[in-house]
Amino acid sequence: MATVIYNDRINTWRQMKQLDEVLDTHPTAHTVTDMAELRIRNNQAFAELQSFNDTGKFLCKHPILFGRSEIAQLIKLLRSDPAEFLRQHKNVFDNIKRYRSYLKRSDRKDKRTADRKNLERHQERERLFKMVLEQQNK
Repeated sequence: MATVIYNDRINTWRQMKQLDEVLDTHPTAHTVTDMAELRIRNNQAFAELQSFNDTGKFLCKHPILFGRSEIAQLIKLLRSDPAEFLRQHKNVFDNIKRYRSYLKRSDRKDKRTADRKNLERHQERERLFKMVLEQQNK
């Protein structure tokens, strides 16, 4: 996927270079708008690649990746199947309760780091569910 984003960055740069020549001779509102949109897309591609290089994860803000983000999938699920969305939300909530209780148990001391990691993962997913619900209520 990084290669696709990189190729998009190169292609937008080439188009910007061509538009720059047109803007020098015959600027129009349409070409200025196109240049701005290409610049935004180019910056998004750069940010995605930089994030992937630094963290190993994409930001999912670039148009090519937007639909792949977890929040976009949750929004789609809420619109298409609200009952399934609520079922998954309840599962995440139950998982948070489960891992909190695991952290308190003395017989799971050897699994504490894994339990903490799982708790954080489910809490992050819970935040995504809340963001989707807040966005839906606006």
